[in-house]
Amino acid sequence: MEIIYILIPIAIGFVCLAVALFFWSVKSRQYEDLDRAGYSILFDDPKPEQPNSPAESTEHDNDRV
Repeated sequence: MEIIYILIPIAIGFVCLAVALFFWSVKSRQYEDLDRAGYSILFDDPKPEQPNSPAESTEHDNDRV
């Protein structure tokens, strides 16, 4: 029965921490745009730019195995 005196303050501490983290996430606008992450998997990323001519490549490109 004496464990209740320890567990109740620990539980209250966890609740206060969870509430503080929730308000921090709302204040830092974590929930601002929930749809963008869902749509981002549907579209391809832009391809990186390729060199226009072989002359633009460096000498080190020929050393690759």
